Amino acid sequence: MEKQTTHFGYEEVPVEEKAGRVEKVFDSVAQRYDVMNDLMSMGIHRLWKRITLERSGVRRGQTVLDIAGGTGDLTEKFVQRVGPQGRVVLADINASMLQVGRDRLLDRGVGARVEVVQADAQALPFPDNTFDCITIAFGLRNVTDKDAALASMARVLKPGGRLLVLEFSKPRNPVFEKVYDQYSFHVLPRIGRWVANDADSYRYLAESIRMHPDQQTLQAMMENAGLERVEYTNLTGGVVALHRGFKF
Repeated sequence: MEKQTTHFGYEEVPVEEKAGRVEKVFDSVAQRYDVMNDLMSMGIHRLWKRITLERSGVRRGQTVLDIAGGTGDLTEKFVQRVGPQGRVVLADINASMLQVGRDRLLDRGVGARVEVVQADAQALPFPDNTFDCITIAFGLRNVTDKDAALASMARVLKPGGRLLVLEFSKPRNPVFEKVYDQYSFHVLPRIGRWVANDADSYRYLAESIRMHPDQQTLQAMMENAGLERVEYTNLTGGVVALHRGFKF
């Protein structure tokens, strides 16, 4: 039987190896993750997440699952939105990222109101029809089987619930895309080496962005997972796209 492979950045690796390799990347960058995000995006990632929060439509008393929530920046905002009667779950497959997120939320005074769960997006450990809203920000591209993850998310959404996927995508302007490529493959790894002492992890992150499905492909994948009214909004010229779909 032919061995199944998948992409780890530009490298072709056995399917069973990818999760372990991704885990090593995030173990390495966890402590400096927020600082690196600010440097790499020049702070614009905060605007992207604020738009995601607004488009989520989350209201008081609702249930929210923040997948690949890592350091908990979106989770913290959802806690404020749902109020004391709501429920917010921070989930991530990586224990190092979860530890950083848990500590940060405790420092901000909201840790007691957040459930922290180490979970694989491909097989979420929640009953069907549990959440009003699910978000995954900059995490889907690291998942081995994206179709399985999207189907798992759709399963645990309540009828009427919505999934928001915030992820790097394909710039719309060819000239801008070339500039962006130069930045991603030459500047970004250097920042990673200077700030986090880890150029290789940030080179992988740049490659993983290029291997991620483009806007239309991801839209179709969400529809195939059973979501409806799927739409996307390009942010910063398509460097990032916010996809949203509903379960009916």
